[in-house]
Amino acid sequence: MLLWYFQPITLQICHSIHSFEWRLGRKNPTTLTCDKAGTVEDSLKRSNLFRENEEKNKLKELVIVRCDRPIPSHFPCMLIKPGEQLLVKYVKKPAGQKPAVKTRKSSCEEMVTFHLQTKGGKNITKIIRNPALREYPEISVYAYKGENMKHALKRDGRFLKTIFKKTCALFDSKANVEMSNLVDDLDEKSFQIIMLNKSSPPESQPSSQEDALDTVEHEQGNNDENNEIIGDKLGELHEIPNSREIRSHLSSRVRDVEHQILRVEYGRSEGSVSVETMKRLMSLSTSVCQVRIKGRAAGSGFLLFDSFVLTNFHVIRPFFNEMCQLSEPVSVHFSFENLDQVDPGHQVQEVIAYDYCPDSRKCDWALLGLNADQVLPPGLLSFLGFIPQSGSICIIGHPHGGVKKVDQTWILNVNSQRQVIEKHYNENLKYNHRGEVIQFVTPSFAEAVLKALDGGRVLPYETCFSFCSSGSPIFDSYCNVVAMHTAGYLYESSSGETKSVIEYGQPLSSILENLIASVSGRVFLTETFYAFK
Repeated sequence: MLLWYFQPITLQICHSIHSFEWRLGRKNPTTLTCDKAGTVEDSLKRSNLFRENEEKNKLKELVIVRCDRPIPSHFPCMLIKPGEQLLVKYVKKPAGQKPAVKTRKSSCEEMVTFHLQTKGGKNITKIIRNPALREYPEISVYAYKGENMKHALKRDGRFLKTIFKKTCALFDSKANVEMSNLVDDLDEKSFQIIMLNKSSPPESQPSSQEDALDTVEHEQGNNDENNEIIGDKLGELHEIPNSREIRSHLSSRVRDVEHQILRVEYGRSEGSVSVETMKRLMSLSTSVCQVRIKGRAAGSGFLLFDSFVLTNFHVIRPFFNEMCQLSEPVSVHFSFENLDQVDPGHQVQEVIAYDYCPDSRKCDWALLGLNADQVLPPGLLSFLGFIPQSGSICIIGHPHGGVKKVDQTWILNVNSQRQVIEKHYNENLKYNHRGEVIQFVTPSFAEAVLKALDGGRVLPYETCFSFCSSGSPIFDSYCNVVAMHTAGYLYESSSGETKSVIEYGQPLSSILENLIASVSGRVFLTETFYAFK
């Protein structure tokens, strides 16, 4: 949801979740997952281990090595590929070291990475500020498309001023690349810095408006560099030609972008719950129960009508014998809302009807009969609704066998399903000792999940409700019961935990069709069902 009443709107670059490994010296690697745009150092600072070592090495310089090439600490994290391993070390800090600059917010497609030898070539040898980096043959430099070479190297911060005060160039054994040249075509290429002559290089204009803005940002954050670029005296100030027209045009463009963002984000805000809706859900939640077998939590359920509770058949399946009877005592508890609450519950008398075919027809339900001569909450059958195509839903149940809880989530369309699976894939990549990728969420598993969800027979979503929450009712944004939380597609994660990539619920309308067919011969039950419906 976008809060826009009192807060300014900020544009953020989309940053897909990815994981990489880092290690300190010869220690075992540590996996780190990054979920927002920033620098590699920003991501590392989320690790307790890194922060502890950073505190011990305050007076030293941080060196991060990627593919045997040191990268600057402000290297954009989004350029680190999933599964890559970074080496972190600390070396003696050279005198006069300048603070690192912040990266500009850009996407991967707008950046390039090239490599430079740590030793200069023709007419120049020393080019790196810190001698400790010279033990590596090359270092990596990132740059933004549309900026020139000189600007990219200045922002890097690891080079001596000599290469900027003299006329230098990059050499790749075939041709020279001047400092004023754009970096757009240099991605993954290697060069050596050479000196063409000892005269000062000619001044060049910024290569683009974006370059100019980044230059200003750099200068504001670095007074020493500011003095080097603009000198001791400021020139005369002149108005930019047609500045008012440009400003008017840019303002209108910004407003258009803002309106577009508001339209997109407003669709998401449908998932917010009003106080009135929440009160209605809390009232309906009294009909939600915990299913216990021999006094232990086994699942969730809800009173459908009269004295009949609906839950998943797999909840009671281990204790349902060949005689179609329960082999152990089963009870339902409607008032388990805090740990201090004593709820004696209601004993299940029999299993009235059930259907279990989870693979092909996605059927998994059981109707439990209670003693009718007792006070029970109202049934939810009168609030029957049909599955919406999109929007927010609320699940009420007893996850992990605990107290009654509510989870608000969103229906996943096909594109969202693929994004969720990709997120689980990236979060669970590991490498063996030979550097081979170990996949925990395999492509075949992902395709099987998408195929199973295809056809619209179930309601797909992500939820924190897992074990012991099967049988929970699912409400749409109008407080209609549209489905019953049933299962998820499980896999073993890289940490050894059992996780679910996507969860789903059975449409209540489909369950009722099967239920009516199952009890059609039982006159009393059929009449009672239609009376409540």
